[in-house]
Amino acid sequence: MANARRGGGPPWAGAGQPAEKASTFGPSAKRLAGRLAPERLGVLLVIVLGVVSVALNVVGPKILGRATDLIFAGVIGRQLPAGLTAEQAAAGARASGNETVANVIEAQHVVPGVGIDFRALGLVLLGVMAIYLGAAVFGYLQGYLLNGIVQRTIFTMRRDVEDKINRLPLRYFDGQQRGEVLSRVTNDIDNVSQSLQQTMSQLLTSVLTVVGVLAMMFVVSPLLSLIALITIPVSVGLTRAIAKRSQKQFVAQWRNTGALNGHIEEAFTGHELVRVFGRRSEVEQSFTEKNEKLFEASFRAQFISGTIMPSMMFIGNLNYVLVAVIGGLRVASGSMSLGDVQAFIQYSRQFTQPLTQAASMANLLQSGVASAERVFELLDAEEQRPDPAAPQVRTERRGRVAFEHVSFRYLPDTSLIDDLSLVAEPGQTVAIVGPTGAGKTTLVNLILRFYELDSGRITLDGVDIAAMTRRDLRSGIGMVLQDTWLFGGTIRDNIAYGNPDATEEQLLAAAKATYVDRFVRSLPDGYDTVIDEEGSNVSAGEKQLITIARAFLADPSLLILDEATSSVDTRTEVLVQRAMAALRTDRTSFVIAHRLSTIRDADLILVMESGRIVEQGTHEELLAARGAYHALYDAQFAGAVADPE
Repeated sequence: MANARRGGGPPWAGAGQPAEKASTFGPSAKRLAGRLAPERLGVLLVIVLGVVSVALNVVGPKILGRATDLIFAGVIGRQLPAGLTAEQAAAGARASGNETVANVIEAQHVVPGVGIDFRALGLVLLGVMAIYLGAAVFGYLQGYLLNGIVQRTIFTMRRDVEDKINRLPLRYFDGQQRGEVLSRVTNDIDNVSQSLQQTMSQLLTSVLTVVGVLAMMFVVSPLLSLIALITIPVSVGLTRAIAKRSQKQFVAQWRNTGALNGHIEEAFTGHELVRVFGRRSEVEQSFTEKNEKLFEASFRAQFISGTIMPSMMFIGNLNYVLVAVIGGLRVASGSMSLGDVQAFIQYSRQFTQPLTQAASMANLLQSGVASAERVFELLDAEEQRPDPAAPQVRTERRGRVAFEHVSFRYLPDTSLIDDLSLVAEPGQTVAIVGPTGAGKTTLVNLILRFYELDSGRITLDGVDIAAMTRRDLRSGIGMVLQDTWLFGGTIRDNIAYGNPDATEEQLLAAAKATYVDRFVRSLPDGYDTVIDEEGSNVSAGEKQLITIARAFLADPSLLILDEATSSVDTRTEVLVQRAMAALRTDRTSFVIAHRLSTIRDADLILVMESGRIVEQGTHEELLAARGAYHALYDAQFAGAVADPE
């Protein structure tokens, strides 16, 4: 499994993710908006284009109302006798008891005996068409620019997350599931991208539309505008109440998504082990529980936020009814023209529609901010100690390593390595043996500065490694782990990873020295054979040989071999040991081993227990001392069976 604790590893490995902090929508939303600061000029242009587009859309109904007035006036005028003035026609209608008709004739500027003025009507309709076409063009330009702004912002966020991951200490990843970290880097950032893309344009257009429509509504009818405004505080209050409840559920949704991804990643990585140990039912049960939690959180988040839009539509329909009734009464009284009422009804729809759209965007916005909060937690994680401003550089690369009173512990109250001192001279092979959890791997991790010391120092060729840049320190170190790592690509690419500038001759020499060439020649495509990320099309031993060849090609001054031959057969192990013996000439090597047969020829053997070196010497010296090393050796080769108690 991804979090299985290894010997010497941190005690909290596999503990899972930390508890989620409470939702902080406001600060997280503000911080997300702050990431748009480098695009301020583009955002300003988007706003300008939005203002122009919305202004044209807002003016349209008012002008279209003029077309309605022309049609209505023509229809009424054709029914009246020619030769009369509008005042005379109104007086006649009033005299016959038709007060409403008289008011309409006066308000609509009817010309008796004259029908529809199609020329004026055509000019009005052409003007409206041009206005709406211009609004569409400006809206298209706004969407094009906004898309670029959002994608560049997300590009920067992904780059920052990648840079942050490279600055995080190994301690951070020890306490996190791989799937959880991957979920933040992929799912959460993608969700932020989609949320920004879908909400920014809509929210900007909605806000501008509300302002523009409200201004035109007051121009057309202040009374009806006041009636329409009654719905605003109701809508805002309802939206805030619902959004406050749903935000917590969105945070839970993405937290559970990360937990489920972590479980799936672990289950797929250890699929064979799950089947071998018959733990399929337990894995399925754990998946079901996590999936159920994700379902419940997602259902609550989407359901609660989904009630915003129908609620807003209900309020908008009530507003529409009020405007239609009161507007009809004002037309009948002659206080408004029919075109103005039509325009106002359109404005009332345009007024409630952006509010409804903004409400429908609330769930996307909340989901995006919840994901952004998880990304910001990653970006805010404590980083490893920065490289010194004036780093020291090794003048010679011989590989002399010295531990000087080194102390280190993963947890403050749990002792691991205390006051450790040792020296590995250039060209020496230092073997480290001991029971699981003795601190063997931790020792070499300290050389690589994967962790910082609590006290003391480690020098490489006389230079304190804390005074060097990590890049300079690690560039001269080759490491082969028990857990092999290969990436998707050819065998040639994986070997060349150790030294991208190596020639073909150097690559082949490294492959032959590590006996990779022996099995590669039997493959149809040879060194061009493509292997997947897990290396499932090559055996475990072949994968380990490839990683050893990669270290050989790097030609380091210091070698670290952590059970580097644990997956190869005995005969190949002997051959690789001979090759490594030749490679180790004039180089310092740290070899972590459980099989003592692989380190008999080591220049110095360190026996560790509980973070302390309890014995050190050559193979013969330690056997003669009949101490801890002798007990380990006897257990392996004499077939002794010891009671663990």
